[in-house]
Amino acid sequence: MLALQNNWIATRTVKKIVIDIFFLGQKSEPATSADIQVGIDLQDTLKANRAGCVGLAANMIGVKKNIIIVNMGFIDIVMFNPVITKKDTPYETEEGCLSLDGVRKTLRYQNIEVEYYDMQWKKQTIKLSGWTAQICQHECDHLKGIII
Repeated sequence: MLALQNNWIATRTVKKIVIDIFFLGQKSEPATSADIQVGIDLQDTLKANRAGCVGLAANMIGVKKNIIIVNMGFIDIVMFNPVITKKDTPYETEEGCLSLDGVRKTLRYQNIEVEYYDMQWKKQTIKLSGWTAQICQHECDHLKGIII
């Protein structure tokens, strides 16, 4: 267990990856500060699947909330209610997904800007480019029920 602010106790848990296309195709609901445990579960589940995964959305672990985690190289960033506010330089690429077999073509943007709430429920803005931008776009699509 992990103790957090205000005597709130978090449980460390690796969740099973959802492969149900019907469930994954549903839109997620806004997250609240009461959903911090889901962010912790995403951290644990990404760590356990590190060999084949660089990001997760909450619906991939069975929770229909607007929460994602993105590997930024040396750290993983949990984003609550992420919104892509800017994007430029479109390109076509192929992606795989832990919830699906194989790879599929998709359109992504080289540069994006994302607003989100962090694990302390503070509003953040981050500019991403290249691979991390692509991961973030993939996970944000999951929140909208878009499956590549």
